[in-house]
Amino acid sequence: MSSIIQLLPDHVANQIAAGEVVQRPASVVKELLENAVDARATDIKLIIKDAGKSLVQVIDNGLGMSVTDARLCFERHATSKIRQAEDLFSLHTKGFRGEALASIAAIAHVEMKTKPDQEELGTQIIIEGSKLMSQDVAVLPKGTSFAVKNLFFNIPARRNFLKSEIVEFRHIVDEFQRVVLAHPNIHFTFYHNGSDMFNLPPSNFRQRIVNVFSGKTNEKLVPVQEETEIVGISGFVSKPEFAKKNRGEQFFFVNNRFIKSGYLHHAIMAAYDGLLKDGCQPSYFLYLNVPPHTIDINIHPTKTEIKFDDEHALYSILRSAIKHSLGQFNVTPALDFDRDSNLDTPYHYKNLEAAVPTVQFDGNFNPFSEGKPNRHSASDPYKNSKPDMAHWESLYVGLRNDSETVTQHNGVALETEEVTASLFDDNEIEPVVHKTYQIHRKYIVNPIKSGMVIVDQQRAHQRVLYEQFLINMTVQHASSQQLLFPLHLYFSNDEMQLITELQTALINTGFVFEASIDNQIVISGLPVKVTESEASMVLEQLLSDLHDGIPESSFSQNDSIAKSMAKSLAVKTGTYLTQKEQENLVNGLFACKEPNVSPFQKPTFITMRVEDLDKKFAI
Repeated sequence: MSSIIQLLPDHVANQIAAGEVVQRPASVVKELLENAVDARATDIKLIIKDAGKSLVQVIDNGLGMSVTDARLCFERHATSKIRQAEDLFSLHTKGFRGEALASIAAIAHVEMKTKPDQEELGTQIIIEGSKLMSQDVAVLPKGTSFAVKNLFFNIPARRNFLKSEIVEFRHIVDEFQRVVLAHPNIHFTFYHNGSDMFNLPPSNFRQRIVNVFSGKTNEKLVPVQEETEIVGISGFVSKPEFAKKNRGEQFFFVNNRFIKSGYLHHAIMAAYDGLLKDGCQPSYFLYLNVPPHTIDINIHPTKTEIKFDDEHALYSILRSAIKHSLGQFNVTPALDFDRDSNLDTPYHYKNLEAAVPTVQFDGNFNPFSEGKPNRHSASDPYKNSKPDMAHWESLYVGLRNDSETVTQHNGVALETEEVTASLFDDNEIEPVVHKTYQIHRKYIVNPIKSGMVIVDQQRAHQRVLYEQFLINMTVQHASSQQLLFPLHLYFSNDEMQLITELQTALINTGFVFEASIDNQIVISGLPVKVTESEASMVLEQLLSDLHDGIPESSFSQNDSIAKSMAKSLAVKTGTYLTQKEQENLVNGLFACKEPNVSPFQKPTFITMRVEDLDKKFAI
């Protein structure tokens, strides 16, 4: 029998390895930026074209590489970070596997220029699909420049699976933010299609966060600081009132490496217990310093998951530290009462002594004496007492119980009101019949001839709003309510770009944008069904729903926006509805084109026949 197992060629093995390391252009950005940081660069430039599909270039002023190192760095399992297996548990750098550059070179056109500081000339290498095309000596500045062009040029199937430019660009921004937040001492610049996206000078942690996520972020942050033998925690969390629907601004850094941990995220949510609205997520930027031998980084290809030796202790310390910070800065409710400033002593009474009160009384007054006291004596404190009412019956002498009686009051004739009979007799008034009933503030029951209809109020309202918004955007004739004072809303750079892409569709729903300045938008008009307090919530929900990308066609965009706004503005479960509101909701639902399902394809109502009820009571 002939052998069926054989070794793969190097170029095929490199392409398979590239599938684990390079999933999209953002993966190339991550690897190149981390290499630049490991090279001790103080100035790093990221240049992107067509969301990384045409070009991803990283230029740094780091140590550079010699001629030999420049050639070896493209070989598989070639790394300067480790020498033996024990080094995996004492890592202080980003990349260590030695597969990133080999994987990238297998699926793209790579041009590398590098020169060490002590050398006069540098090295220029061009590789296409793992094939060395040229290696020359060149006059270059200190540092390294990596240019990755035509990603996945030799794997068309992988290139076809890439998303739109907006989605791929958002992934690149996410990777860029993770690196720049971990290293605020490095100057980063980011260019996309010739536009300056980020320019982040060296700063401290707080200023770097503010520079990345707009200036309004500064007032949201609450500092966190805790030092223990197990872990050192520093960073910032957001105040509960600034919580958002999405989980965008949540960052964990362990030894300056970005990680994802659902377990640690649960610790933070436990610290915010009772402070957040349902479905809201806090922002946090937390830096954890632990001994390198207590963590295992080599458990995931992208190195975003870490295994800790003692997760339970870390959970408790993190939760307690955040609780302490929220309480220290008066974010959590205190047990003390709020002091009323009106009870403070006025300034001009501060040094005055209190006046001794005097009491006046009649020493001769005896309530058991038979004689009447003198009401007009100077010492009598009851001068204004009511007159003697011993003969109160005499006040009603001469009064007649006649509806036609005309009385005199200070010389003016007053005619008493004549009481007329009721238009309908009491026994002829029919009782008010309610057509709808609300159950548990969730369902609306409406009787019909064959039985009854049970309507889910939230889903029904979503369907009504969805069709109304869709009609407004299709007809492009939405009505707006003008605001007395313009509304200023602040967003991050990538969120601003997404809102700019959706601006035309939002205008068709009723939004009126007055201006767009840096990281804020100015809104002077809102859709009729959106209040001023709901505007920020609607836009945040929309950004959260479209985080994975904006549909290409205009109809799909309108559909996504209408669904998101309907979900945000629909009446929620647990809301009390008046009789009129219940009837309007039921009538509006059955006036829709598709009343059977919500915009998210869930049933809006069910029917129960009388026969079904009879079966329930059958013996």
